[in-house]
Amino acid sequence: MKIRIATNQDRDDIRRVYLSAFPKGEEEIVSKLAIDLLSENTTPQTISLVAEADDSIVGHLAFSPVVIDDNDNCQAYILAPLAVNSDYQKRRIGSALIEYGIEQLSAMGVNIVFVYGDPKYYGRFGFNADAARKYTIPYNLQYPFGWQAVVLNECPTKKVPVTINCVASLCDPKIW
Repeated sequence: MKIRIATNQDRDDIRRVYLSAFPKGEEEIVSKLAIDLLSENTTPQTISLVAEADDSIVGHLAFSPVVIDDNDNCQAYILAPLAVNSDYQKRRIGSALIEYGIEQLSAMGVNIVFVYGDPKYYGRFGFNADAARKYTIPYNLQYPFGWQAVVLNECPTKKVPVTINCVASLCDPKIW
């Protein structure tokens, strides 16, 4: 397996990964998010990764920057979305994408990475609800226990709770 930065030429393959990995009713929303993030112009940049196996793209992951209110010195990202083609699941491809991405973000000096997902899965990578508790998003979460973070480099905050704001592609309440 090889992990690399995704390009606009990967759009159709990335879409197929999400259509394969997500159930009916979710697959269109999540695949659109992945494609929108691929071409969204952000500062700092959104990081979109693909995993290749057997000469095709079998996994995708995006990390997009978030803005933490009242703290320009704190650099943060959110992991979303993540998918592995259904024929390639249970082979640590998703884990490899997450680990590679977090290594890259840590090397860039990123302070904190957020995720909204299954605590049992993301907990294996150091994500936990306690680290995310003081950071809120402007959306109601159907599963609040899924809001988690991993601290890569400490980032002191002046007030609690602290609101974070996502890139445009993630500013859709249906995604949350």
